[in-house]
Amino acid sequence: MVNNGVVTESITVRDARTHLAELITSAESGTPTVITRNGKPAAVLVPVADYQALEDAADIILAREAAAVLREEGEGRRYSLAEVIADVFAERTDAA
Repeated sequence: MVNNGVVTESITVRDARTHLAELITSAESGTPTVITRNGKPAAVLVPVADYQALEDAADIILAREAAAVLREEGEGRRYSLAEVIADVFAERTDAA
């Protein structure tokens, strides 16, 4: 399977269960594996470094979106981290 120019292995869920240790070794060496269910991609086993890079990229995108919202809304009310945490815990207490 080729996805955005990256060659990946493809395997069924059943075969993935049987060959999990080999798939992990393959991921450690840099080869992602697409796991399919009923012929459709269901999950991808990727190297940890690739996963961390995706997480970092998502964090950057979210931070940029948040900065854009702040620029659009101007100088509104700002909340400290302590206020946000107190509000989250208050919501949890109210829900219980």
